[in-house]
Amino acid sequence: MPTYEYECQSCHQRVEAVQKFTDAPLSVCSHCGGELRKVFSGVGIVFKGSGFYKTDSRGSSSASTPPAATTTPAPTPPAATTTSTSTSSD
Repeated sequence: MPTYEYECQSCHQRVEAVQKFTDAPLSVCSHCGGELRKVFSGVGIVFKGSGFYKTDSRGSSSASTPPAATTTPAPTPPAATTTSTSTSSD
């Protein structure tokens, strides 16, 4: 079941309540009788296992070593063709 946090609008006291999704939200502060409102905050996410960091998908090289620059070889010009004339003496 989720835990909800409420804050009193009068005394600013914060209260946590474990409730079902179908339960009605709390509306009255137990400390002063003021109006309670839900407090929304960021959800903590924990990634466990491999594949969540860019270094996890790399090979066995260390993360501090920058990747080698990739270069493409320059195209080689076609070989010059030479014609040879052969003269045969009979």
